[in-house]
Amino acid sequence: MSEQKKELFLLDAYALIFRAYFAFARNPRVTSKGVDTSAVYGFLLALFDVIQKENPSHIAVVFDLPKPTKRHEVFPEYKANRNETPEAIKLAVPYIYKILEGLNIPALGVEGYEADDVIGTLAKKAEKEGYTTYMMTPDKDFGQLVSENIFMFRPGRSGNPPEVWGPSEVCEKFGIERVEQVIDFLGMMGDAVDNIPGLPGVGQKTAQKLLAQYGSLEATLENADDIKGKLGEKIRDNKDQGILSKHLATIMLDAPIDFDPEDLLRGDVKPEIIQPIFEELEFRSLARKIIKTSEPEPEAKDKSTPSAQSNQNTYGQVDLFSSPANPISEESNGFRDLGNTDHLYQLIESVEDVKLLTEKLNKQNEVCFDTETTSINAVAAELVGIAFSYQRGKAYYVNLPKVHADIKQILDLLVPFFENEAVLKIGQNLKYDIEVLKNYGIQVKGQLFDTMLAHYLIQPDMRHNMDVLAETYLSYKTQPIEDLIGKKGKNQGSMRDVDPKKVAEYAGEDADITLQLKEFFEPKLKEDKVWDLFNTIETPLIDVLADMEHEGVKVDKQALELYSEELRKEQIELDKSIKELAGTDFLISSPKQLGEVLFDKLKLVDKPKKTKSGQYATSEDILVSLQGKHPIIEKILSFREIGKLKSTYVDALPREINPNTGRIHASFNQAVAATGRLSSNNPNLQNIPIRTERGRKVRAMFIPSDKEHTLLAADYSQIELRVIASISKDKAMIDAFNAGEDIHTATAAKVFGIPSEEVSREQRSHAKTVNFGIIYGVSAFGLSNQTSLSRKESKELIDSYFESYPGIKAYIEGQVEFARKNGYVETLMGRRRYLKDINSANAVVRGHAERNAMNAPIQGSAADIIKLAMINVHKALIEEKYKSKMILQVHDELVFDAQLDELEALKVLVKDKMQNAIKLEVPLIADLGTGSNWLEAH
Repeated sequence: MSEQKKELFLLDAYALIFRAYFAFARNPRVTSKGVDTSAVYGFLLALFDVIQKENPSHIAVVFDLPKPTKRHEVFPEYKANRNETPEAIKLAVPYIYKILEGLNIPALGVEGYEADDVIGTLAKKAEKEGYTTYMMTPDKDFGQLVSENIFMFRPGRSGNPPEVWGPSEVCEKFGIERVEQVIDFLGMMGDAVDNIPGLPGVGQKTAQKLLAQYGSLEATLENADDIKGKLGEKIRDNKDQGILSKHLATIMLDAPIDFDPEDLLRGDVKPEIIQPIFEELEFRSLARKIIKTSEPEPEAKDKSTPSAQSNQNTYGQVDLFSSPANPISEESNGFRDLGNTDHLYQLIESVEDVKLLTEKLNKQNEVCFDTETTSINAVAAELVGIAFSYQRGKAYYVNLPKVHADIKQILDLLVPFFENEAVLKIGQNLKYDIEVLKNYGIQVKGQLFDTMLAHYLIQPDMRHNMDVLAETYLSYKTQPIEDLIGKKGKNQGSMRDVDPKKVAEYAGEDADITLQLKEFFEPKLKEDKVWDLFNTIETPLIDVLADMEHEGVKVDKQALELYSEELRKEQIELDKSIKELAGTDFLISSPKQLGEVLFDKLKLVDKPKKTKSGQYATSEDILVSLQGKHPIIEKILSFREIGKLKSTYVDALPREINPNTGRIHASFNQAVAATGRLSSNNPNLQNIPIRTERGRKVRAMFIPSDKEHTLLAADYSQIELRVIASISKDKAMIDAFNAGEDIHTATAAKVFGIPSEEVSREQRSHAKTVNFGIIYGVSAFGLSNQTSLSRKESKELIDSYFESYPGIKAYIEGQVEFARKNGYVETLMGRRRYLKDINSANAVVRGHAERNAMNAPIQGSAADIIKLAMINVHKALIEEKYKSKMILQVHDELVFDAQLDELEALKVLVKDKMQNAIKLEVPLIADLGTGSNWLEAH
């Protein structure tokens, strides 16, 4: 078969490695030890894809070698503009070499020549031997090599199939008449990335025009006198540069390498080499595909050019690593093509079929379900249908009728399944589905497995949406929702208007893929020792947050509108006052105009900072540093504060009120902050400013549900300091907390060497800054910026702090060292924060990772503690049948809509559950307050 096909694939190694690395830039793959494997993984996906789909008889991967090339001898500045190779790529290359050895795929390279030259030389030699060659690269420069037997094979992007360029495609893409003109085109235009100068003033369209008229670069230069204007002048003045550029752009065809077909045959895989590497890189699914063997494949079809087919695979296809001489197939590789019969996604619409489905569901140990709705806002969403899957490759989609009474009839039949506590419920972002079902009076009971939260614990710094997870862990591209309802925007449709058969395919796939992700993530959770964290904190919290979001919080809409008008008038007065102080009329909200006023007209500093665009920098930190230099600064800061407060909260909150409930239903997100903290959006309640009087007034707009209720706020006191005292086991700090001392006063007394009663307000303030800053790696420079201390005084204070609390210094140093060895740090409950840059050669990048190593266990432990408190309070409220509700969580604070006749008992319950959420070396303290609004209660 090899002799008949005579196909050669030559892969441009670094072009594909860089492409893979940057494709994962927003969603890097990181091992449990913090190693960034994006470049290796992405490269292998491209390699395996071509092996599986094209099954080439001959293949090689061609590398650039580190020594200078012959082009550098001619032009030392060649490629001088290139950025330094990312560390992740430097680390990836040795792994790729070793993996290629294990795959029995040749890795080639010739000193003094680029990979382009080696590929070009081999392609032309192979052509003479009757081979068809495919140069696999995204680099357009290879277009100059294309012929009737040599093709460019450009990998697909974003799920699109690869592109195969022959002579006609190359001419069309470059806008030229003949392939031979590619070199002229490249020489004329130059290349900023490779630092090839080209001809000044000649861009793509000009190069195409000149080649159409003269045919080549040389002919253009010969006729330069006929080219009018500045263009002709530039060409005439830079003839030598043009000739040099063409030379640099020309791929050499005489690299000292022989073409021996036997050397490029794809051989048998060596599992003894592959398996340990893939275990180290945590490429478990890829390892399984290599080692698995089964029945021989049927004979492959002949083809003259590669098939640009879908990147979704089917059951029983040829194994990714089988060579033509020894083909093997997989009995089930877990991938499906939506257009074939390898899956069964069944549409269910009749009452009888729903009854039968419910019977089936109730007999299962675990079932994945996924709701299809009309909105991403759970409180406003209406159900369109529900998909269920309990067996790989199979799913059932229950389409719900549009008439409410008919919907209820169908949902009533499904209630026994949702309330069946014996069946594990699986889903992706289950909180949303649970909330939607609450709208219809359905309670989801039993154990839960949320694949989004599972992945959040496994790789907290990655994205966790299902499409990304499917592609990353199952090598499967899911159908985008835009295929059904269109792109986001005012013209986007509703799932309710889509053909139910199409929805069944889409929803069934979601349920099926989520089920497969659960199978993948469950052993990984146990392996990474976060299984207990998953089951004791993150999973129980789903119901807590669902209830809290569903309950919502009431705001005083009328008071907000009055406050908005008050702020508007204040802003008008400030606008007038600022312009009077400036002595000119200008747009205060324009950074450009503001900078000109402050630094050109008022000349507040001698050498003002500038942005990359060349404008004066007028960010908040710049303005704060200018306070006291001119009265205009205070007014500008107030003007900005009002603008932000008004647009972000005062005017925005009324728009968030649900018309049906009269309340705001913010979303609380578990899988966003890598530290473990909850975040909120729609609206974001975590960032309501409380340091200024204007900001605090916003909290006064949050009110009880009615006159029979009041607000109760419970706030952990100095929880992060209590955690660090406990984790570090520093005796002095533990003793201070256990004695009930004010920790900032106690710290000031120690570091300044004075009795507690002599500590001044300023000294306590400095001590407080150090207490909270030390776990974030605050430097003397940073401390001096935050206080009135000089840099020298700040350094002395930090040194004194560590002398006073040696346990804390030892803890910080120990955490950094632990991270260096293991690639992660963890909280008291075992939550991990991976630090892939902890051993970086770049001091700035490494320093950031070191600071995370210090504070992630503290922040994360504090986050875990309040989550445990929320779970315990919520459980007690249900068990003891309280009518009071938990309605908000903001950082270390919980807020309750407390029924007046339950208030005293509720205070006792909340204080008990918060202070006993976990046992530390020091007591946890929760401060409680009540009031007719959140500001009063806090």
